[in-house]
Amino acid sequence: MENDLYEILGVAKDASQQDIKRAYRRLAKENHPDLHPDDTVKEETFKRVSAAYEVLSDDEKRATYDRFGSAGGNPFGGGGNPFGGGGGMGDLFDVLNSVFGGGFGGGGGGGRSRARRGQDFRMELEVSFTDAAFGAQHEVEIPHYDPCETCDATGAKPGTKPQTCTQCAGSGVVRQQQGFFAMQRACPRCGGEGMIITDKCGTCKGERFIRSDETLEIDIPAGIDTGQQLRWSGKGAPGEGGGPRGDLYVVIRLEDHSLFEREGRDVICVVPIGFTQAALGAKVEVPTLDGKVNMSIPEGTQTGKVFRLRGKGFPGLDGGGRGDQLVEVVVETPVRLSDRQRELLVEFAEISGDDVHPEKQSFFDRLKNLFD
Repeated sequence: MENDLYEILGVAKDASQQDIKRAYRRLAKENHPDLHPDDTVKEETFKRVSAAYEVLSDDEKRATYDRFGSAGGNPFGGGGNPFGGGGGMGDLFDVLNSVFGGGFGGGGGGGRSRARRGQDFRMELEVSFTDAAFGAQHEVEIPHYDPCETCDATGAKPGTKPQTCTQCAGSGVVRQQQGFFAMQRACPRCGGEGMIITDKCGTCKGERFIRSDETLEIDIPAGIDTGQQLRWSGKGAPGEGGGPRGDLYVVIRLEDHSLFEREGRDVICVVPIGFTQAALGAKVEVPTLDGKVNMSIPEGTQTGKVFRLRGKGFPGLDGGGRGDQLVEVVVETPVRLSDRQRELLVEFAEISGDDVHPEKQSFFDRLKNLFD
């Protein structure tokens, strides 16, 4: 998403506050208008960076953003603003709107009569290793908002009307001069709405929309990986003033697997084998995403040897072929030998010239003899 706050600052979603602050300071210094007075691109970048830092530097605002993306828990004004400020979405969203062209909804000039796109929702979805490899369908619950029929989405009690805000004269914004810079922000009295509801609707409590839960069936494409996201157009919050609904973004997280690890399209696993199998060669059963297969172990195989099973990995999202499975073998040393097994191993060692009687001469005795 071009409006993703983490991408704007160039940090990972799990970045610490120190990393976020460090990234902000670096980018703010690189793009500060005072250092580049004639560079409009850097000025806009500076605004974007500042707006992103405003959210991500606050743990509560960041938690709300992580849950709903650019949407807050109460995206339609009327109090309960999760990002602070006055009513509605507060002055923060007014800054975000001025930077991102309305992608964050909420505040902004023009009052309610101006068409505004609905806010985007974002959620995380854990997907099993197998589902990510072969694709699957998942059902998720998402918030759904419909216009309040009681008040016809005005937020006011039937028979009454919202009043024009006297501070911003219905524009929803006020201008503030700071030195050489003039900043436009959401009106603190009406929260950028341009109107004030003095007698709220009893059904929607002045929110103008009624929330319900919607079950959405999500198709998980084969080959998807952690961090990739799926987008559903029109499954976000409804727009205002005739604006379109926002979108839903589902960020994928792969569950850990007890046997496999993933590296791009390849699957990696470790398989133990006996020392006689390693010495003499054998066929061993190896688990794969498609089930068990027999794999040939040549004689003399050593611990750490990696074998490749072609086409047993993940498919590509772009329709490319499947990757491979890399099998690392680990030679296990036998324990709890029977008398006969020990006898045969001793005989084998004697034939091979190996010293299997360390009690005859300790390591320290041999070390002493080495320097005598």
